[in-house]
Amino acid sequence: MQESKVSRRLKETTAPQVNEFIYRPRLAGFADGFDNLGNVNKAHIVMLAEQGLIRHEHAAVLAKGVLDMEAAGPGVVELDPSREDAYFNYEAHLIEQIGADIGGRLHTGRSRNDILATLDRLRCRELLLDLVDALIQLRQTALDNAKVYAEVVMPGYTHLQPAQPITYGYYLAAVEQALQRDCQRLAQTLDSMNQSPMGAAAFAGTPFAIDRDRTAELLGFDGYLENALDAVGSRDFILESLSHLSLLSVFWSRVAQDYFVWSTHEFSLIDFPDSVAATSSIMPQKKNPTVLEYLKGRTGHIVGLLMGASVTIKGSNFSHTGDANREGTRGFWEAAEESLRCIKLLELVVRTATPNVDLALSRAGADFSTATGLADLIVRDADLSFREAHHVVGAVVRMAMDAGLPAHRIDTAMVDACAVEQLGHPLKLDAAKVRECLDPTANVQARASAGGPALSSLLPGLENASARLGAEREANLAKRERFARAGVALQAATRQQAGL
Repeated sequence: MQESKVSRRLKETTAPQVNEFIYRPRLAGFADGFDNLGNVNKAHIVMLAEQGLIRHEHAAVLAKGVLDMEAAGPGVVELDPSREDAYFNYEAHLIEQIGADIGGRLHTGRSRNDILATLDRLRCRELLLDLVDALIQLRQTALDNAKVYAEVVMPGYTHLQPAQPITYGYYLAAVEQALQRDCQRLAQTLDSMNQSPMGAAAFAGTPFAIDRDRTAELLGFDGYLENALDAVGSRDFILESLSHLSLLSVFWSRVAQDYFVWSTHEFSLIDFPDSVAATSSIMPQKKNPTVLEYLKGRTGHIVGLLMGASVTIKGSNFSHTGDANREGTRGFWEAAEESLRCIKLLELVVRTATPNVDLALSRAGADFSTATGLADLIVRDADLSFREAHHVVGAVVRMAMDAGLPAHRIDTAMVDACAVEQLGHPLKLDAAKVRECLDPTANVQARASAGGPALSSLLPGLENASARLGAEREANLAKRERFARAGVALQAATRQQAGL
């Protein structure tokens, strides 16, 4: 009877169904993870040699064997699902090249558990860097267009009803500000999760005098996770990252919904080039917002992946388990790749959307969204409480609507008539001031309080946002460069051990 290819404890070969449904799918990403697995092995070899845990002649053969595999690429490794996963297949090929005695020494003082935990952190680190970069580019596009459209007046909505005039640039500045928090959350997770599990072994450490600081340094980590059980048993950084992506996707769906409404024929406030639209198979007049529908639809998928991961992990023991550390992490890799695509699609939307300037201004002047400005004028010039002013203006709006008049046709006579009705006396406001406060452009520029849409408030805010974004871009680049330097140092140390 044949035995297991990875353990003499198991006296039977792996069942075909286990190979087909569990182990073979695990090997599908072997090529993508090949470099990280090689780096983990190189760091371990260097540390073992420096600590005197393997003889230098053995370290030289091991180091050269790993470097040769690296040069040959993942395609040289014959993948056998009976070996369970990437590590055993990698090790089997290495042993085939350099012999069982020396090849088998690579696993001194470690476990597949701490290897897998380290690989997850390295892969997550790369994805978080990419996500932050993509968000920075999206935010830059939003800021660039916020400056371009800083004076393009349009209706602002609450409850999807005309509320107050804003500018399209002001809206984009708000989008950037919200995305900054998403970016910050991911960057903070990147900083906090950059700790090495290597040396934790299975979950209880090792009797060998390993140097965990050294392997952490060689792999670009900030340090190592002190408790070995936590190091291999926890994937909270995965759930944390996935929860951030869930929040991000909920936000991008809300932005997509705004564009979805604004681009309808009924609103016509925003248009997109034909290159980001689709049409109908039967209705030739159609221009469908395919990208926006994709963005909204993918949000449900990403939120679902978070729920799936959480439920999978919550029923597992606090140790290394396949359900927590393999099945529980699957959703994040998918969500991260999907989020990268969606961030780039949202950047396309923000970059190519163009406001219908004349119509947007006309709507803002006619749809009574300037009414609050009239109430503010009454408070200032007639010395009424805001609640009394609110009642007067509400009556004026009702009168204009009943007469079929747009907001900009409201005059002092109408205001006085409603004031007499509501208060018992006219207000005798200045006619020019009434016209000004009902003008949507003047209305916007009057809202100059901190955070408002007036140019005097918006432009300094955009400058501050640009400076902040530049600093974040430099910080993420610095992290990339630091990890790259660690990779160079690791390669040099490995080549030195190999005698090259």
